[in-house]
Amino acid sequence: MSLIAGSYEKFLWGFKLKPLNTDPNSKTLTLTPLFSYPSHLSAITSLAAAGSAAASGGSDDTIQLYDLSHATSVGSLNDHAATVTSLSFFTRPDLSVPLNLVSGDAEGSFCIYEADPFVLLKSLKPHRKAINDLSLHPSGKLALTVGKDECLAMINLVRGRRSFYCRLGMEASLVDFNGDGDKFYLATEEKVTVHEAEDAKLVCEMENPKRVLCAEPGENGLLFTGGEDRGITAWDTNTGKVAYRIEDAHSTRVKGIVVMKSSSGDVANEDPYLVASGSSDGVIRVWDVRMAVKDNKPNPLAEANTKSRLTCLAGSAMKSFKQPQVEKRVKKKLKHDASKDGE
Repeated sequence: MSLIAGSYEKFLWGFKLKPLNTDPNSKTLTLTPLFSYPSHLSAITSLAAAGSAAASGGSDDTIQLYDLSHATSVGSLNDHAATVTSLSFFTRPDLSVPLNLVSGDAEGSFCIYEADPFVLLKSLKPHRKAINDLSLHPSGKLALTVGKDECLAMINLVRGRRSFYCRLGMEASLVDFNGDGDKFYLATEEKVTVHEAEDAKLVCEMENPKRVLCAEPGENGLLFTGGEDRGITAWDTNTGKVAYRIEDAHSTRVKGIVVMKSSSGDVANEDPYLVASGSSDGVIRVWDVRMAVKDNKPNPLAEANTKSRLTCLAGSAMKSFKQPQVEKRVKKKLKHDASKDGE
């Protein structure tokens, strides 16, 4: 399992989650630094990873692309004219390499790319204002977006056009499909709502004590959220109740969560109980959520301090060693800065 984190200081950080010793049954893990690299001219605002491919979006209006297996930069995409606010890869279940990349920006534009090699297929503008977040359906045929225009849009990725648009009445900051694609989640300030994907019918509402800044679906109907309350909450989306919670997971707000699912074989022994979190305090931690069921203040299994203000976090099983490519781009090696990896 690899984790990548972006920061206000324009650095991209890469870590590999490994057992601390050679014993395959060991439950002690460590985050080994892979690279630290000033990949943008200004703050990194969004990340996505799938297989060995990774992408970062920044307030410099560009998308940078990486090959994680070789720690190389493979080029950039310059089709946006505003801050890239959200990114997502689509990977078919029977493949380990992504087929498509989609992105949204601060002017409401949405881009669809082929990912082998990276080529722009379509650009459209589903929102009148900035796109806050986007989510791809597991089928890869549609995407949901939410924006500062207080609207929800559905994008038909097959035809490359907006197929649905409605006013929410308030600005949603996050949108995400669950693993099966039959439900989706919306986050508006402290509230998270669960909806049926077929007709957007409200299933339940979940109220957080403070603003939600990140959310990631898990297995068995769980949704993990983090934000200004500095903790990680696992919600049962069938009932709308808290399943368990990690109190004070970080000293400051939680800016990113990665759930390591058993179906992707993210870690040794395909352990489905690990969750990673990143905070604006610069610390990345990996948790065994089974411990949170017994104690709401468990100790992390692994930890790394980047000593920077993190903005986002993404993860990949990195099974594929097929190198991502961009047409007419030149690769360059990512520089490992040992003075900045916090080890």
